[in-house]
Amino acid sequence: MASGIGLGITMLWFSLLVLIPLVAVIITASAGGWSAFADQLTNEQTAAAILLTIRSALVVTLINVVIGTVIAWVLVRDRFWGKGLLEVIIDIPFALPTIVAGLVLLSLYGAESPLGLHWANTSMSVYLALAFVTLPFVVRMVQPVLEELDADVEEAAASLGASRLTTFRRIILPSLAPAIAAGAALSFARGMGEYGSLVLLSGNLPFESEVASVRILSAIENDNSEGAAAIAAMLLVVSLLVIVVLDLIQRRMVRRG
Repeated sequence: MASGIGLGITMLWFSLLVLIPLVAVIITASAGGWSAFADQLTNEQTAAAILLTIRSALVVTLINVVIGTVIAWVLVRDRFWGKGLLEVIIDIPFALPTIVAGLVLLSLYGAESPLGLHWANTSMSVYLALAFVTLPFVVRMVQPVLEELDADVEEAAASLGASRLTTFRRIILPSLAPAIAAGAALSFARGMGEYGSLVLLSGNLPFESEVASVRILSAIENDNSEGAAAIAAMLLVVSLLVIVVLDLIQRRMVRRG
């Protein structure tokens, strides 16, 4: 009885927050027929924004997989002065409002950059903003798994003559694969829908630094709800495909390990 009530509450909450809105977006996107749906997506400016969004999210996710795993390894396996401070800094993108993040990045990489890197209003600003806001995902997913790994297994492998690379590839990496895949999925999904940190930094220049989320807002402001829904539906499909691919990859790595 209690489990049935819990399941009912779960499904109701999930439907209200996720399932019904997603179905509404798909219905709105297809309201004018599939030809109209295709026309919305093949618009040159829209297509450019979608491609930039997908490309930048993929590139940043790949970077996060490598750098995030390295950072998690350092935080778990190394002891150094300032480690506690680094732990706090890693979580800043979680706590910082995205518009504030955009302002911070603009002050560092804008026209008056103290670093001499004038990346604002360029395509590079999109990669920079996404890298900033998605940094913690892989780190925080991988870190607890690393902390739970049994060091005795690694020592046993080393005593049997396994090199560090072999130990990492055959023992450590398969254990980390689900966490890395989950962090990568979260990173990619966040990158696909990011808006706030890009408003000030990217300049939203068509064919240069305009992303899909900005294009959706422009469509809504122009009373083009079908166009906005079409772009949103495309982002949803791409995100789901990437999540499925990541899941298949991590399952294969676990089996091979």
